[in-house]
Amino acid sequence: MEIKLLTNAEFLEFSKAYQPSSIYQTINYAFTMHEQGYESMFVGLTDGNILKAASLILVHKVNGFKYGLVPRGFLIDYNDEDLLSEFTRLLKKFLGKKDIVAIKINPMIIKKIYDSNGRTTFNNNLYDVTFQRLTKLGYFHLGYNNNFEALKPRFEAVINLDLNFVQLFGNMDKSTRNKIRKATRDGIKVYHGHKEDLKYLYLQTKNKYPRDLEYFEDLYKFFDKDGLIDFYYSKLDTTEYLKYTQNKYNDFLNQSKNLSRALLNGQGTDKVINKKLYVDQNVVKYRNQLAEATEYLKQYPNGIVISSALAIKWQNEVYVVMDGYDTKFKKFGAKQLLFWKLIGRYAKLGFKKLNLGGVSNINQLNNKYKGLNEFKMSFHSNIIEYIGDFELITNNPLYFVYSNSFGITGIFNGKK
Repeated sequence: MEIKLLTNAEFLEFSKAYQPSSIYQTINYAFTMHEQGYESMFVGLTDGNILKAASLILVHKVNGFKYGLVPRGFLIDYNDEDLLSEFTRLLKKFLGKKDIVAIKINPMIIKKIYDSNGRTTFNNNLYDVTFQRLTKLGYFHLGYNNNFEALKPRFEAVINLDLNFVQLFGNMDKSTRNKIRKATRDGIKVYHGHKEDLKYLYLQTKNKYPRDLEYFEDLYKFFDKDGLIDFYYSKLDTTEYLKYTQNKYNDFLNQSKNLSRALLNGQGTDKVINKKLYVDQNVVKYRNQLAEATEYLKQYPNGIVISSALAIKWQNEVYVVMDGYDTKFKKFGAKQLLFWKLIGRYAKLGFKKLNLGGVSNINQLNNKYKGLNEFKMSFHSNIIEYIGDFELITNNPLYFVYSNSFGITGIFNGKK
């Protein structure tokens, strides 16, 4: 067997067929990261004319040292001890000759799966054996991070789409279903956007995400060449919102007048009195909302973009690689409606999973990402816990100089 560089076509053919695979092990992602300043190479382990394993390796250079990143790990059977051993031995030799000091990988090796209530539904019986196999081969585990410190999130929320629409909607939390209904009534609409609309996503995420607008545009450009990417955004139709609010206000106002007449005519039962209190509360509510809706239409006659999502399709799964929303309009539930539309669309198209992206460890106390976790779990998603990051030294002399000069932590943090 030998390690060799693969052509784009060779790697594409292998990655499209290999399972489990990931959008981060594609030529499209390699091209995207090249625009972000990373060199890339496709390597494969061949046995004669048969390709047995492969990987995209992103190479980042800092102060003369080259370090490799392997997002979501190699395309290899980690349970095949002989194959993994040979691949590792030859890869270290191959990369060492290219002066790459080490590589960081975070394989798609599942440790556990939890349901949307946090109960464990799957334990990988081979996990300990696989973990020990990797460490025996020289892969150093970088710890079980709880949040987003790793090359890629160690926890992901994934929805099973292989259900009918009634089940998909009914499985969601009641509060989420109510927000979806309310968003529809208020005049929120979801649109299939284009590259020029990515500015919405950037504006909604720029304060919490290190990548810039060019990164989103590069993702779109390279994945769109193969029809693998979709961009969506939700918008409040301010005309419809005003019309709906006006109708609700008029309806409750008329009910209030009728109930007042009933009370004056001596029909003051507890039932009527309680209903009058309820109706009058809504008169006040929709009067205030009417003023708000009028102002929105005045300021935003073309509507208000509230939430957005960028989704990549790969094999039978769709990945929401980034999503955002305008916090000033959180009350409208536009993000819940947007995600429901994604669920419905991709289920109808025959995809089996919708990956909502990273979450933090759902079992940690005082979790600062509790709101993020609860939002993604409210769609009846399963939480997948992966093995985490490993580092493999590929050039011992250079690594010694590198590690003693700069340290490893924080320098080559992978970015999504």
